[in-house]
Amino acid sequence: MPQPTTPARQTGRARYSETLPRQPESAATARRLLHAACAVWGLNDLAEDGALIVSELVANAVQHARRESIRVVIDHRDAARVRVGVADLSRARPVEHEADGSEEGGRGLRLVAALAADWGTDERRWGKIVWADLEGRG
Repeated sequence: MPQPTTPARQTGRARYSETLPRQPESAATARRLLHAACAVWGLNDLAEDGALIVSELVANAVQHARRESIRVVIDHRDAARVRVGVADLSRARPVEHEADGSEEGGRGLRLVAALAADWGTDERRWGKIVWADLEGRG
């Protein structure tokens, strides 16, 4: 099983982040990080949808990003909002598209859009962060 390239850590504000190998197995680590953050913040009602979302965002980064690592960020925006983000070193923006019945993939961003209060991409000079906001009962 791949090991994180850096240990998970809480930053100065209510945020957890971890750099992970750009491998499919990293989705499991990202889900554990999301569940732990939601438990600490008392937002367990967001954990299941958040786990699906972070899995999809990691899967997209694994498939489309460059380099060997990605960064998962879980950010407590306010009392009832969590932002899940996956940063990678590619500037290619994700594209939501219709997958026909014969395609195995291609539905991830539609799932993200359906579960999240909002989602998008923030461009950086080094790449991008694809994020999704989860809202709970405030």
